Amino acid sequence: MRDLMDALGGIISRIRGSTVIDEETLRGILRDLQRALIRADVDVKLVYDLTKGIEQEFKEAKELPPGLTAKDYLIYLLYRRLTDLLGGDKEPDVEIKVKPYVIMLVGVEGSGKTTTAGKLALFYIKRGLRVGLIETDTIRPGAFDQLRQLAERVKAMFYGDPSLGDAISIARAGLERMRSGKADLIIVDTAGRHRNEEELLREVKGIYDAVKPNEVMLIVDATNGKQVGAQAETFSRYIPINSIFVTKLDSTAKGGGALVSAVRTGAKIKFIGNGEDLEDIEVFNPRRFVSRLMGMGDVEALLDRVKAIEEEEEVLEDIESGKFTLLTLMKQLEAMGKLGPLSRILQMLPIGLMPQLKGLSDEQLANAQDRMRRWLSILRSMTREELLNPNIINASRIRRIAKGSGTTPRDVRELLRYYNEMSRMMSSIRKSQRRLGSLFKRLNLNQGQ
Repeated sequence: MRDLMDALGGIISRIRGSTVIDEETLRGILRDLQRALIRADVDVKLVYDLTKGIEQEFKEAKELPPGLTAKDYLIYLLYRRLTDLLGGDKEPDVEIKVKPYVIMLVGVEGSGKTTTAGKLALFYIKRGLRVGLIETDTIRPGAFDQLRQLAERVKAMFYGDPSLGDAISIARAGLERMRSGKADLIIVDTAGRHRNEEELLREVKGIYDAVKPNEVMLIVDATNGKQVGAQAETFSRYIPINSIFVTKLDSTAKGGGALVSAVRTGAKIKFIGNGEDLEDIEVFNPRRFVSRLMGMGDVEALLDRVKAIEEEEEVLEDIESGKFTLLTLMKQLEAMGKLGPLSRILQMLPIGLMPQLKGLSDEQLANAQDRMRRWLSILRSMTREELLNPNIINASRIRRIAKGSGTTPRDVRELLRYYNEMSRMMSSIRKSQRRLGSLFKRLNLNQGQ
């Protein structure tokens, strides 16, 4: 999607840099928009209808909305029309209101269903749900082991028994096991490959009839572009498609076509995957997504995430009370992980803020992300005593911590240096606050005299 983001960002810059938006300028801007969307694999007729609608509405506007220039209004029309194209401005409801709630995942081979099952499990586990994963794919070698390992990573329940022979029997047995285990959410992974399409679809229908899911989620690969619509139509002939998860959106220029094609099936895009890590899952909000595409920044999403971090009461209480320990640092790094990859955070920032960050290369961002992960592994390998009292960490403890976290003693010492710097900074801030407090107190007393 980077190419589309760059192209739309360039169009916005061209609009803002124009002296006037006359007919010739408007035609040139809309031609650039058409080229950008067609390169993103959006259907040609849709592109034509979109740009024609923008042109007509812009020309017919007798009075601009109060406070808007012609340039602002054109950007607004572009934003609104793209948002409508991607499903409107309403975010899908991802709350689980019925328990146990069963989600059945379907999709073609290579769409990323099994990894998506792990992502969904982690997403809902973070929301306090007890999640169970069922693997029914008896065709792909390693499917059971892959989902079992993902379940272990995210601490979800798992069921899969290839010895039962067929997917439908596995699904039934798994459903019974998860219900007896008091799962709040049950995710059923299915095969994406068979000897022929008809055989695959019959199996999917059989599993659907056996487990009677609350929701069928179609998993589609963004690299398939506008072919996504045909995939959705094929599955929907056998079972109802309630929602769509678009994977690999970060790694393709065809993402625009995939998103538009998915929306036109009538099913709601519920989630998008924008990375390989299990944390790389995002609720799809067309308004926010278009805002990011246009380089306007998704400040609202960023603030929502930051707010979630600020609400980590234990961390705040530690800092406010003057207790800044390695345990506090670990909680902060875990909270930072909720923000997602650093590159995605930067994408959420408006263009106006970007000049301050231009010095950061992709390699530097990746290195910073890796360092955060290493430090979390180190912190999680420490005892509670060490986390609360870092002064006791000597050379032998450093060697033990490094071995337990799969890092080096040098990594551990680097983390301790960072902690000491942060601790000194916190201490300096608290001293400044005390001095300011004393000053204000004296000023208030003087005013009262």
